[in-house]
Amino acid sequence: MSQTEKQFDQVAALCRDIFTKKMKDYGASWRILRPESVTDQIFIKANRIRSIEIKGVSKVDEGIRSELIAIVNYGIIGLIQLELGFSDSDDLSFDKGMTLYDKYLLEAKDLMLAKNHDYDEAWRTMRMQSYTDLILQKIYRTKQIEDNKGVTLASEGIDANYFDMINYAAFGLIKIDEMM
Repeated sequence: MSQTEKQFDQVAALCRDIFTKKMKDYGASWRILRPESVTDQIFIKANRIRSIEIKGVSKVDEGIRSELIAIVNYGIIGLIQLELGFSDSDDLSFDKGMTLYDKYLLEAKDLMLAKNHDYDEAWRTMRMQSYTDLILQKIYRTKQIEDNKGVTLASEGIDANYFDMINYAAFGLIKIDEMM
């Protein structure tokens, strides 16, 4: 197992732990979110990270790390919502929610490993701010695809953008852990 795979597994376990606790606290209340609302939630998190990076200070006692965790978890929520469609109620059991979470987390990891091989770990030389900007770019792409009712002419779909957001956030979490 490579160092990157181990580090990904560590940050993935952290994100999963938070998701698990929130599922126990709130259930699957997120099931009511339409796809556009999930994208907007991720936008809020990424925009806050960018704001903190630019201003150099946060007035709320949650830093960049917690926002990156939220981006991973909302990205997975987005993928689940794409599969199931949104609901008018909390209609997902804890066990089914966790099964779907694990499914998409594994798919994100597999994609990361494949791209990491092809790009030769280029993410390690990137700056933290680049992850933020790339996540925001993926959000704007996703919004455009949503506005186009999911139709693309030459581009990947919403799911591919969610996967990329998850992986850029995971890279950010790994970098933060390396600095600690």
